[in-house]
Amino acid sequence: MTTRSLVRIALFAAIIAALGLLPKFDLPFAGGVPITAQSLGVMLAGVLLGPRQGAAAVLLVIFVVALGAPILAGGRGGLGVFVGPTVGFLVGWLPGAFVAGLVFQALPQRLPVGVSAALAAFVGGVLVIYAFGIAGLSMISGMSLAQAAMASLVFLPGDIVKAIATGVVTAATPAPIRVSRAVSST
Repeated sequence: MTTRSLVRIALFAAIIAALGLLPKFDLPFAGGVPITAQSLGVMLAGVLLGPRQGAAAVLLVIFVVALGAPILAGGRGGLGVFVGPTVGFLVGWLPGAFVAGLVFQALPQRLPVGVSAALAAFVGGVLVIYAFGIAGLSMISGMSLAQAAMASLVFLPGDIVKAIATGVVTAATPAPIRVSRAVSST
């Protein structure tokens, strides 16, 4: 791994952490899972850095959280978050970033970059993260999978907006900065 790669990973980890500073909203009907902008950072990391480096940026964030840094929405951090209702969403960030990067690289070149990025962000940053998040919420809260899925639907409109924003940002990012779709970085 090059110095440039390490800097990019650290930069995106910092972006994900900074997005946790935005105000959080706990919704009582979502089992205490906050609305956060951090999933936008996860989507951007996967799409702009590629699957491996995007996942590495997320892994760095998770490691720093485990060490106790209060960088999750609402100033949360420490090992306690790994037994709370958000654990599935937090753990889902890792495969979510990886899948977003894979999907972005796999989509045909004939698709506009922004469209490809938005689709990849939706698959990795919404579908994958929700799969982990709903399972975790169900396990921790005692809700059935169906109840956890229904409670999580409140997040869907915002996450669709984040996927679209990922497409817009990626389309505006100069090609030398983002990982090429023609060459796999896995």
